[in-house]
Amino acid sequence: MIGTAALLANTPPQLLPARELMAFTLASHILLVPFGVALPFITLLMHYRGLRRDDAVALTLARRWSAVMAVQFAIGVVTGTVLSFEFGLLWPGMMGRWGDVFGLGFGVEAWAFFLEAVLIAVYLYGWRRLKPWTHFWLAVPLPLTALLGAFGIIAANSWMNTPQGFALDAQGSPVHVDVRQAVFTPIFGAEYWHFVVAMFLTAGYVVAGVYAVGWLRGRRDRYHRLGFTVPFTVAAILTPVQFALGDSAARAVFHKQPVKFAGMELVWKTDTHVPEYMFGRLNSDGTISGGLKIPQLDSILAGFKPSTRVTGLTSVPAADRPTVVQATIAHWAFDIMVTIGSLLILLALWYGWCRLRRRDLPRSRWFFRCAAVAGVACLVTVECGWITTEVGRQPWIVYHHMRVSEAVTATGAGSLWAMLGIVMAVYVAVFGSFLAVVLKMRTRWRLADEGRAAAGTVPPPETDTPYGPKGPGPAATPAPPGRSAGGAS
Repeated sequence: MIGTAALLANTPPQLLPARELMAFTLASHILLVPFGVALPFITLLMHYRGLRRDDAVALTLARRWSAVMAVQFAIGVVTGTVLSFEFGLLWPGMMGRWGDVFGLGFGVEAWAFFLEAVLIAVYLYGWRRLKPWTHFWLAVPLPLTALLGAFGIIAANSWMNTPQGFALDAQGSPVHVDVRQAVFTPIFGAEYWHFVVAMFLTAGYVVAGVYAVGWLRGRRDRYHRLGFTVPFTVAAILTPVQFALGDSAARAVFHKQPVKFAGMELVWKTDTHVPEYMFGRLNSDGTISGGLKIPQLDSILAGFKPSTRVTGLTSVPAADRPTVVQATIAHWAFDIMVTIGSLLILLALWYGWCRLRRRDLPRSRWFFRCAAVAGVACLVTVECGWITTEVGRQPWIVYHHMRVSEAVTATGAGSLWAMLGIVMAVYVAVFGSFLAVVLKMRTRWRLADEGRAAAGTVPPPETDTPYGPKGPGPAATPAPPGRSAGGAS
């Protein structure tokens, strides 16, 4: 702790509020990213099912999810724009010196953002104006633009972690930029696919969790069954894939950012036969308090054998590595992410076993309780993933080339603290408005479904939708009287 205090004493006073402001806005924005990246695909999957099988319930779900997708995108515009400005306002040292090298990623993300806005508008407009399959095929590029946006952001972030594609002149400024190398850095592939699959997992489990809550409340109609099954199946299939991708990403960090890996795993001295600590706290003398110690496991996970040599934090000077507090934060975030991922594999196996054995959903209420919280757990892992990535890289904003303290703005600390307070108030209002709109839509949909059930009729997917199944049938069985068929978005 004494070493940490000494390092903090040598940093600019505006560094802490600048980091807190960036951390708050990034942590807020990242909660929306899974739905921007993955919800278009899940919606189109349901839309395709509705058209292919002439399924009114599937089309109803797709229509409603598209409305939620549009509201989420509008909120994402606000939070994403704030982040874009903060890069230049809070970290002018980095953007001024390195912007020409890695700025292409932000440009790609901006173009993807623009195209996604256009395609969402066309998709919403098309429910009333276009022929069924024309409407669907015009929306097919929408998930691709979402993946393109993720490509741009991860390209920029992976460059900050493993910078390359440039040379330095006598003044230390980057020259001879190679754009291809700057985009496709050594860690880009592992980080990109790990991030993308995490977004699909999170969106799938969150959407399914909404209908799991309805299922637990007794709404056992086909609306809730289908609304749960499609997104949960997507997430369940990808869960073991994500576990393998996460292992690959961690191993990439081991090879390309050994000191960061040492912080994530609380490895103090370079050695072989290194134990794995689950949780625990690193002390300034290198000892670890608490946690579960598993002998030799860290070396085995890193190189598949106990004799694997793992670099320790003391391999570099204290000023060039995370502090003990930062290392502990990164370690806990990493362990929480791995623990939740392991539990989700068990949940996915439970689901898969029941589907293969009985061709039906699990019957246990505990399964649906777990499914209801899986989405929230995934949001926690998304936050933990970014904490591991960013805190573990400290003190570098550009790994081994620029420290965070060198990039920070010269704006006074008082002004930054005031800005943080304003941003927090604005974000509370923005997210509150988002929840209010979504809940209002849910109420309207529930009342509409209750009215249909009471009348004993099954109209088209929405009253203003010009196509879809027109008559009642087994695919659109109304809910029993007294039950709400539309209790979820």
